[in-house]
Amino acid sequence: MTKRSLITGITGQDGSYLAELLLGKGYEVHGLIRKASTFNTHRVDHLFADPHEPGAGMFLHYGDLSDGSQLTHLIYEVEPDEIYHLGAQSHVRVSFDIPEYTGDITGLGTMRILEAVRRSGVKTRFYQASSSEMFGAAAAPQSEQTPFRPRSPYAAAKVYAYWMTVNYREGYGLFACNGILFNHESPRRGETFVSRKITRAVAHILAGKQQGLYLGKLEAKRDWGFAPEYVEAMWLMLQQSEPLDYILGTGEAHSVQEFLAEAFGYVGLDWAEHVRIDPRYFRPTDVDLLTADSTRARQLLGWNPRVTFGDLVRIMVDADMEALGLEPPGDGKACLRRYGLDGPFRTDIAVEALKGEP
Repeated sequence: MTKRSLITGITGQDGSYLAELLLGKGYEVHGLIRKASTFNTHRVDHLFADPHEPGAGMFLHYGDLSDGSQLTHLIYEVEPDEIYHLGAQSHVRVSFDIPEYTGDITGLGTMRILEAVRRSGVKTRFYQASSSEMFGAAAAPQSEQTPFRPRSPYAAAKVYAYWMTVNYREGYGLFACNGILFNHESPRRGETFVSRKITRAVAHILAGKQQGLYLGKLEAKRDWGFAPEYVEAMWLMLQQSEPLDYILGTGEAHSVQEFLAEAFGYVGLDWAEHVRIDPRYFRPTDVDLLTADSTRARQLLGWNPRVTFGDLVRIMVDADMEALGLEPPGDGKACLRRYGLDGPFRTDIAVEALKGEP
């Protein structure tokens, strides 16, 4: 029988890639979206078919992570075999400005879904999108045994969501997993995140639409991976015989300044001539170094990320250039072909999605 999945955050970077993956595996995919005055579905528009048409595989439902009763009703209605909870207020810097909202949506939103599953009695497998930011000031590399030391409202909310997932697994027997994902990027990354701010700025500077780029701390080091590879691991977690928590990352750390050098150098520009520091982008408390120890995922899931840091940057720059009608150097597409990722995660789809951004 056809498996049925429910994805919160389906219109985001990870949600759109995961929806592609599951549709490709024959799933019926249901997604939770918020009602807004403007459409924000450009990342999944290429997947959508009129639900009245035979063979339609994806269905979108209005809802909100702040509304527990509606979430319960949706789970009753859909009866998903698998739930992928990706929805959140996920911008770390913004969480300092709206800590209460972040706690409500990112933290309590997870509890509401878990409680909805428990009360409904629907037999489903649950994936919680946890974050490397939970480790905060903990020494690197970070593994599943590393204690959490969150350094932002976002990270603290994710820690709450993590432990609620563990508690519902141990207390009520739910098949519930935490995927602790380190930074993972792609051409579909939101443009307010530092990776897309950089690659988008490169394209806009080349097109004469932008002169400079304002950033915060350049010394912070992160473990950067390619998002499509990470959603494959999400799916693998829910196919196992026992629920466990897994860390996903490449095991390499690179600074924001290194990201700048890769992106600007790729097109023959000197980042130092275009980048300026703006203290408004500093966080009250920051995280200096995050590096993943993904031994468990490699051994138990057989998951091994392949896209290198340099190739990731080239893939993103190419897509942002194409979105503006520029001819990119082309290394990004060659990278995708080399990794065999130009099929299910096509760059032309990513480019069209970028054109739909505000």
